[in-house]
Amino acid sequence: MTDETNKRPADGTEEHLAETAAEGAAATGAPEAGVQEAPAAAEAAPDPAEALRAENAELRDRYLRLAAEMDNLRRRTERDVKDAKTYAVASFARDMLAVSDNLRRALEAVPTEALASGDAGFSSLVEGVDMTERSMLSALERHGVKKLDPVGQKFDPNFHQAMFEVPNAEVPHNTVVQVVQAGFTIGERVLRPAMVGVAKGGPKPSAAEAEAPAAN
Repeated sequence: MTDETNKRPADGTEEHLAETAAEGAAATGAPEAGVQEAPAAAEAAPDPAEALRAENAELRDRYLRLAAEMDNLRRRTERDVKDAKTYAVASFARDMLAVSDNLRRALEAVPTEALASGDAGFSSLVEGVDMTERSMLSALERHGVKKLDPVGQKFDPNFHQAMFEVPNAEVPHNTVVQVVQAGFTIGERVLRPAMVGVAKGGPKPSAAEAEAPAAN
């Protein structure tokens, strides 16, 4: 062989050989030297906007629940405060009613003849006792204590306590015709039921009248 045959290829021959090798690799499916294969499709990343929407919905739900709980707490507190103001004097008022009862008994025990005698001192004493009773009841009423006036009304076990029956055919059956001891309410509650006598033997009330609540 001649020396020219052993000489290195002229410039550009190496690039031509590389291109030929690349074409052969492509034909056989082999990866090209120095070229990495593209990675498989990566899993889709979570959408930040969707995550923010979910977090916002959760926070909104928690806020609404908290707001509802606070509103319920406020209403319960207002109701408890109102009840405390209304019924705080219930025990005291009940004790004062016993004093009022004694004053009323004292007035009822005064003979009519004694009042008619014209004794100025005795009349002043009776008048003073009467004024004391009325002043006490007026003070209790300013604190929500009201006297029941059930005469002529239908008997209501929520407000009345039947002590006896009175035969009376002129009024409907179970009508209150006499009060033995006055009853009182405080707010919407019964402080003391009225002790009453009810009519017996009169016409029975209609179904509508029987179901209607008694006015007190």
